[in-house]
Amino acid sequence: MKLNKGLVALFLIDILIVWFSIGSSYSFRFYGDFPAEYRLQMIQYAGISTIGFGISFYYFQLYRRAWEHASVEELISILKAVVIGGVLSTAVTLLVLPERVPISIVVRSLETVLLLVGGYRFITRIIGIRTNRNAVDPVLNNVLIVGAGNCGTLIAREIRSSALGMKIVGFIDDDLKKYKMHVLGIPVLGTREHIPSVVKEKDIKEIIIAMPSASRQQISEIVAICKNTGVKLKMMPRLNDLISGKVSLSKVRDISVEDLLGRDPIKTDLDGIMNYVHHKSVLVTGAGGSIGSELCRQISRFEPKELLLLGHGENSIYTIEMELRKTFPDLQLKTIIADIQDKERMNSVFDECRPQVVFHAAAHKHVPLMERNPTEAVKNNVFGTKNVADCADEYGVERFVLISSDKAVNPTSVMGATKRIAEMYIQTLNTSSNTKFVAVRFGNVLGSRGSVIPFFKQQIAEGGPVTVTHPEMVRFFMTIPEAVQLVLQAGSFASGGEIFVLDMGSPVKILNLAEDLIKLSGFEPYEEIDITFTGIREGEKLYEELLTDEENITATQHNRIFIGKPSEMNRSHLELEILRLQRVVADGSTSIKEIIDQIVPMYEVVS
Repeated sequence: MKLNKGLVALFLIDILIVWFSIGSSYSFRFYGDFPAEYRLQMIQYAGISTIGFGISFYYFQLYRRAWEHASVEELISILKAVVIGGVLSTAVTLLVLPERVPISIVVRSLETVLLLVGGYRFITRIIGIRTNRNAVDPVLNNVLIVGAGNCGTLIAREIRSSALGMKIVGFIDDDLKKYKMHVLGIPVLGTREHIPSVVKEKDIKEIIIAMPSASRQQISEIVAICKNTGVKLKMMPRLNDLISGKVSLSKVRDISVEDLLGRDPIKTDLDGIMNYVHHKSVLVTGAGGSIGSELCRQISRFEPKELLLLGHGENSIYTIEMELRKTFPDLQLKTIIADIQDKERMNSVFDECRPQVVFHAAAHKHVPLMERNPTEAVKNNVFGTKNVADCADEYGVERFVLISSDKAVNPTSVMGATKRIAEMYIQTLNTSSNTKFVAVRFGNVLGSRGSVIPFFKQQIAEGGPVTVTHPEMVRFFMTIPEAVQLVLQAGSFASGGEIFVLDMGSPVKILNLAEDLIKLSGFEPYEEIDITFTGIREGEKLYEELLTDEENITATQHNRIFIGKPSEMNRSHLELEILRLQRVVADGSTSIKEIIDQIVPMYEVVS
């Protein structure tokens, strides 16, 4: 085995340190003129100590440590190695030497070995840090860390030990006791109120928020201060990463839209209410979509007897299947490639699989696309829903949950109107069925396919402009996991016929969202990244609503879920109108939008 020359040199330096420490200790003990009989003892003690310290240093792995990254742990290992080595050497001398080594020499030699062995290694660390700093690109980005706690100091250490072109200028912390103190030699420059002045004074290029235990509201307040500084923001996301020791620069992420919403994530305790899927056969349509796939993830935690993943796109179904098989290896899964518009295929699926609970998430949801393709919206959102709902009724499904949309309220779009017809149909079906039919209505979800947020980010990455339809456009937002938790919770409240409405929080102005995203990316809106207005697209409206004028809201056991009770509908009349829709789709003799207008009185045909 080839010896590492560096480690051999380090070992020889340690031995020289041991010899020097013993020699200097004898010299101090006798003021430089010690008796001849002690000279032999010194040589013998040095020889024994060479072996004793050598064994102890090796045992405590002093030659297997990267001293350029040394920390308190390495300091403790040096202390243990020196003390044990000294005790071992002294014990041997008591056994083999005729005269006891003076205790003052033992103590002084231990002190000197500890000082020189530790000092030499930490000098190596300091030289390594300075070498890394000098090796960095001469153009350094000044970085400000918000949070001078454990997470902030860990991030600071990693930045300082890595050649990343970053220079930590200071910390920001709301703890007044830390103000003007130094952490790792880095000054705490003030509280959050000082951020704008510090950024300007110190020419900060990037801010890292290292407060993983802070509430969403606290983060939002800090982000609101930082976003007007014109520098790029990043943050350490989770407290779990701090606890598990995973804090590193790779975990630091860009500020997300969730951080801008200013509210803590909705917390729903599903454990006590998910008995309606436990050991049941559960079917999720649209299982490859944003909402459908998250439904599958969360339902899987509650041990359904079998989870049926139904979708039209094979790639998306394959992706969620592979994820679930890896995460839940004992889960009974069945993947079904099928089109909900195919009634015979739906009958076959229900006859073979006999689901007990159905979550119907399959739908066409893109407003402008459906406005240009109304036939497809009707075929999928109306006829497809009717096919699945009729099968649920016929095959004795216990519970049917329709994923609806706030665009079904006073709809101005084909997509919204078709979702409203779907709601109306399952409510009329509920009046004569043993199945509990309910709908859950909510607004936009962050990160879903076709969502405005990824679109804005792409436009910013391309240098702009960012396109907003109208300066007064507002929307409700919720994360996908939050929405699905509330859907599952609402499903537990079902007695049949309800439309559950999710409290989406305060509406967000899309223009403000675009401006914030540009600022958080380190650019100035209208100067470095322009914002242009393209006009409201077909079918869109400025403000979304969650209830129609006829619906009276009723509270539930959950403070974020409400029930809208619509007026009674005539089932035979609705079925007749749907038959008319089917004829129009088949022969195209009449405008589909005109028929929709007759079914949904709130919908207005825009010529």
